[in-house]
Amino acid sequence: MVPEDSNRKPLPAPDADTAAFWRGLQQGKLLLQHCRRCRHVQYYQQATCRQCGRDELEHRPATGRGKVHSFSVVHRAPGPAFKADVPYAVLLVELAEGPRMISTLVGSDPEGVTFDMDVELAFDQVSDQITLPRFRKA
Repeated sequence: MVPEDSNRKPLPAPDADTAAFWRGLQQGKLLLQHCRRCRHVQYYQQATCRQCGRDELEHRPATGRGKVHSFSVVHRAPGPAFKADVPYAVLLVELAEGPRMISTLVGSDPEGVTFDMDVELAFDQVSDQITLPRFRKA
């Protein structure tokens, strides 16, 4: 017998470092952290700059545009909750601002993904509290 929880997709659990990021997605904005000291732009959110170690970070909206740097098409569900989704494409997207982000493709045939394909952000509201960043073909 499969436990009931295995039929539910896991959701992110925002914390103090990531709360602004998740709020931004709910408002239709992808927020990246910019270091005021060294100008480094980073994704995933954290308390300090990965480049210089300072805590002089501010959130700025990103364009939501990028290119597929790498990808994989998933044909075998990693668990019962994902069975209805296969096949789907997992993307490593190089954002126009520089950082790379892992997400999934929506709105297109996963078999049609190519390297350097232009993509743009799509907002997927999966609960009242969580909106996930996905990408669609631009």
